[in-house]
Formats: sequence, C-alpha cells, structure tokens
Amino acid sequence: GSDPRLTGVIFSGNEATDDGAGMYNADSSAPTLVNVTFSGNEASDDGGGMYNRNGSAPTLVNVTFSGNEASGFGGGMINEGSSPTLTDVTFSDNRATGDGGGMENFDYSHPTLTDVTFTGNSTLSDGGGMCNFQNSDPTLVDVTFSSNRASGSGGGMWNGGGCDSRLTNVIFSGNEARFADGGGMYNQEDVVLTNVTFKGNYADEDGGGMANWNAGDPTLVNVTF
Repeated sequence: GSDPRLTGVIFSGNEATDDGAGMYNADSSAPTLVNVTFSGNEASDDGGGMYNRNGSAPTLVNVTFSGNEASGFGGGMINEGSSPTLTDVTFSDNRATGDGGGMENFDYSHPTLTDVTFTGNSTLSDGGGMCNFQNSDPTLVDVTFSSNRASGSGGGMWNGGGCDSRLTNVIFSGNEARFADGGGMYNQEDVVLTNVTFKGNYADEDGGGMANWNAGDPTLVNVTF
C-alpha cells in the first residue's frame, strides 16, 4: 500500500532470485515514476524490470525499460491483478523465457498505455512484445510494436483467456512469430482494432499479420495489412 514518488531515477543491473528485479509493487501500491530508467535488471522468476500485483496501480511517465530479463514471465514488466497507467514509455530489448518479452498481463489486469513503444523484445514462448491472458483487457492508444520476436505465437501481441484488448492508432511492424502463428498479433478473444496497421510481420506458420483461433472474433475498423 505504498505510494513513493520517483523522478530521474535509474535502476540498473539489479537481480532478484524471485520477482521484480528492478521494482516490486504489491497490495494496492501506487508509486509515481517520472523520467525513470530500468536497465539490465534480471529476475530468476517474473518481472525483470517491474512486478505489479494485488491491485497495484503505478503511474509511469517518460519511463524506459531496456535490456531487462526474466527467466519466467514479463521481461520488462508483469502485471498480476494490477492496472498501471503508462504514458510515453519505451520497452526495448527485454527478454523473457516465458510469455511476454516486453509486458505480461494476467489475472484481471487492465493497464492503460498511451504513446508507448515496444521494440526488439523477445520471448521463448508467446507474445514477443505483450502477452495478455486470464481476463486482462489492456487499452492501447498510439502504441507501436516493432521488431519483437516470439518463439511461440504473437510476435507483437498475444491475446487469450478472456482478454478483449482495445487498440487505437497502433502499428505492428516487422514482428516475428517463429515456429508458430500470428507474426503481428495472435487472438483467441474478441479484440477491437481501430486505425491499426500491420506491415512486414512474419509467421513461420499461419497469419503473417494476424492469426485468430477458437473464440477469436476481432472487430476491425480502418485496419491496413
């Protein structure tokens, strides 16, 4: 339940034998971060840069997650039942062995992302840029996914398990799904896309731009492949 305020702070080269190598927020914590960098942090489990859980709602403005790594989920950030607000945030070159190279959302997490970039993030599983499952519905406005890679499905983004993401003014460019489906995006749910562009994405199997599976019935408005 803590609400610290951090401005101009760098978290670099930290390690956690469990979760949240850079920062760990729990139990309705709501820190405010402005001009903060998370670089080269490593978690032996989840959340290389940041782990948010149990109703935590941090506010991030002009924050960078770069080169962080998780042996589990969420190379840059993982949200468990938490809904952070991100504005002008960059996730670059973060890595996860599990899902969500850049960001992982699960267990009713509903983050809001505005002017956010995911570039060069990677995972050995699903969701190179972002992975959403267990009823998590992120809202994305003016977001770019570029050059992210998943060894599973969803090079840019993966949505499943009750996750009805909402995307407006979003670009998927040059993302890859190696050995699986959905180079740009993989959906098992009813996502809504408005003013979205898919360009130059690649999948070894189905759906270079987008793959929809099982209950995946997306709504597309002014979308370009």
